[in-house]
Amino acid sequence: MVLWGIFIGAFLIGFSGAMMPGPLLGVTIDGSLKKGWTAGPLAVLGHGILELTLVILMVFGLKDFFSNPTVAGLIGLFGGAFLAWMGYGMIKSGINKTVSLENQRTGNGAGVKNLVLAGVLVSATNPYFILWWASTGMESIRQAYAAGLTGVLLFFIGHILSDFVWYSAISTAFSRGSKLISDHVYRWVIVLLGAFIAAFSIYFITGGLKMLRIF
Repeated sequence: MVLWGIFIGAFLIGFSGAMMPGPLLGVTIDGSLKKGWTAGPLAVLGHGILELTLVILMVFGLKDFFSNPTVAGLIGLFGGAFLAWMGYGMIKSGINKTVSLENQRTGNGAGVKNLVLAGVLVSATNPYFILWWASTGMESIRQAYAAGLTGVLLFFIGHILSDFVWYSAISTAFSRGSKLISDHVYRWVIVLLGAFIAAFSIYFITGGLKMLRIF
């Protein structure tokens, strides 16, 4: 049951992040108009290679670091705070109608012909991506590692699967000259996912406080 929780949690958190507009979405849409539905899977492959590298480094390079209760508690608090900020931002952008699929065609790295390489480049140079992995990602890995390497593997599969599902759907829809969903529906999905993320942040923050013996 714990392992299923790791997988589902990783999928939902990853899915909410995947749906937010950013350079990877721009590369995917631009690539789908030029190369068809394969743009999404190829961009995610590059994105996933970078994320897998980060996961391996965290698991094998920081496992002793994670075992320190004070460090683990602070990571939990920071990760939870970032999740809360991300959830608030999603809700606000959805309600204020500042997110749109229409405006995502071009982006950083959109001119790169190799979509796998583009997926790596736009992810590595995205400050949001770096901050997520330095906070929420690190705490997610720490919790998953409590269930062993199987837990970490399920976390990564769930996390990357959300990217694969969303970006594949986007590239398929745009390659056929249509949009997957209207901006109105898209914004409300963002709001609902933002509410979930904000609620889930309480779990991270509570866990961090317990590790610090504050709660």
